[in-house]
Amino acid sequence: MAIEKVKEYFKQWNMEDKILEFEASSATVELAAQALKCEPKRIAKTLSFMMDNKCILIVAAGDAKIYNSKYKSQFGTKAKMLTYDEVATLTGHAVGGVCPFGVKDGVVTYLDMSLKRFTTVFPACGSSNSAIELSLDELEQYSNANSWIDVCKDWQE
Repeated sequence: MAIEKVKEYFKQWNMEDKILEFEASSATVELAAQALKCEPKRIAKTLSFMMDNKCILIVAAGDAKIYNSKYKSQFGTKAKMLTYDEVATLTGHAVGGVCPFGVKDGVVTYLDMSLKRFTTVFPACGSSNSAIELSLDELEQYSNANSWIDVCKDWQE
């Protein structure tokens, strides 16, 4: 199971015990917010894309949406999300539990600026009923993020 892989991944920082597991599903932003009793925008959703025949992940705030023109400006190509079947194969995590931790080799992770308005956020941990609360510095460190980017819309307050 991918959550076991994520727990193993977090052991190198003694953080595995901070992973939260829920009885109910946290597979969507709304369900995760209910399980965590927080605002949906604080859920750090991980979106998976195909770019130049490789997988990239973009971690964004729960209320943010990919803005195609910003994406194209950032990456020089149109946004092409992975299909349902490609997600687990290319990231190592199934839909509903995709996260930037313990991913397959070659996957590059980016963090969207929509997250910068929070002190802590809640990304998934490899299953459809898990999350971890991380500061932005921790998210950047543990996700091995390539960089912070600005490719989302609908989140500015």
